[in-house]
Amino acid sequence: MKICAATGNAGKLRELRRILEAQGHEVVSQKELGITIEPDETGTTFEANALIKAETICKASGLPTIADDSGLCVDALNGAPGVYSARYGGEGLDDTGRYRLLLENMRGQMPRTAKFVSVITCCFPNGDVLTARGECPGTIAFAPQGEGGFGYDPVFFVPPLKKTFAQLTAEEKNAISHRGKALEAFQVKLKEYLKQ
Repeated sequence: MKICAATGNAGKLRELRRILEAQGHEVVSQKELGITIEPDETGTTFEANALIKAETICKASGLPTIADDSGLCVDALNGAPGVYSARYGGEGLDDTGRYRLLLENMRGQMPRTAKFVSVITCCFPNGDVLTARGECPGTIAFAPQGEGGFGYDPVFFVPPLKKTFAQLTAEEKNAISHRGKALEAFQVKLKEYLKQ
C-alpha cells in the first residue's frame, strides 16, 4: 500500500519508513508530494494532534496518510513536556536546547522516571481512521550520552539496556521504542482492516 507520511521531521520519517517499508508498504513524505501545509497542533492529547495531522494531509494528498504525535512525559514535571515536546522552551530552541532545558528543569528532581509516548493515526480517503498507541518507560539521564537518534534521545535512559536512546542502534531502538510499539500495534490493525 502507498502511504503518505504526514511529517516534516526527518528523524520520524526515517523511523516510519524503516518500519513500514519492512512490512511491504511504500512510504512517500508530504514534502515529496509537494504538500507544504503545516497543520496547527491545537490538541491537548497525542491522539488529537495525530488525528489533526493525518486528516489534513490525507485531504491534501488523496492517499492513506499516517501521522505520529509523540513526546516525552516526565513524572517529576507532571507529565511535561508531553504534547509540547517539540515546542518545549519556545520556537528558538533546537533539539539540543530543548533537552538542555529539560535537564535544567530536572535539577534536583526525583524520581527521574519518564516515558516516551507515540500515537500513530492513519486516515483513509474514505473517512476511515485507525489509531494505535505505544509507550516506552525509562528515566532521565543526568547528562546527555550518545550520538544517535534525535530529539530527547540523548537524555532518555533505558535501565534494562543501560543506554540512552542515542546510544542504541536503529534496530535496538525500533525493537523497544514507543514509535516501534505503536507501529507494531498499528500494523496488526492495518492487516485486519485490509482484510475487510
